[in-house]
Amino acid sequence: MTVLTGVKAPFELTQYAIAIKQQGIDFAIRHYTHQAGKSLSLAEARALTDAGIQIGVVWETPDAHLSYFSRAQGCADGAAAYLMAQSVIAQPSGSAVYFAADFDPNEAEIAGPVARYFEGVNQAFHAASAAERTYQVGVYSSARCCAAMMARGLATVSWVADDAAEYTGYSLKQLGGAVLPVDDGQRISVGMACNSPDRPAGLFRVL
Repeated sequence: MTVLTGVKAPFELTQYAIAIKQQGIDFAIRHYTHQAGKSLSLAEARALTDAGIQIGVVWETPDAHLSYFSRAQGCADGAAAYLMAQSVIAQPSGSAVYFAADFDPNEAEIAGPVARYFEGVNQAFHAASAAERTYQVGVYSSARCCAAMMARGLATVSWVADDAAEYTGYSLKQLGGAVLPVDDGQRISVGMACNSPDRPAGLFRVL
């Protein structure tokens, strides 16, 4: 595989899809969330696909902190994300939904609340996918947390949010931010990311 360049945006990219593709963007990370204006829509997914941009998705709660993470919350978030993937987007089976623990948890926090949260996510995915599509559970966090969730079998793909050179098991890596020019002289501020050339990242296109 080759190294691809991606953006992470908390806003709709439908009207910018062609413009960002022309600037060498290969994939876009968008959100599944209870906030309607922030969530990926089917129309947007189709626009990105038509522009030749692959899609990744992340369930990310604004300002999440340690007290947010529990098995019950993981079950709730997993069920909601799975429903959006299946019923709203018709996300292809085998692709991934990443779940964020983007607050640099320490070892005890990873082994405790964060692990229980991902246990809940997996429980929800397994319950929902018995006779339906199956999705990979991904983790978006520090290198330490990504490595731990992968080692525990609680995630099959990881997106590392920091620049820990010693962690090579990632599928996606967060880079710095960027401002991209788009149509009519506008500019958009996005996060940048790249994939690993050694392992799939669970990206997808829609019909």
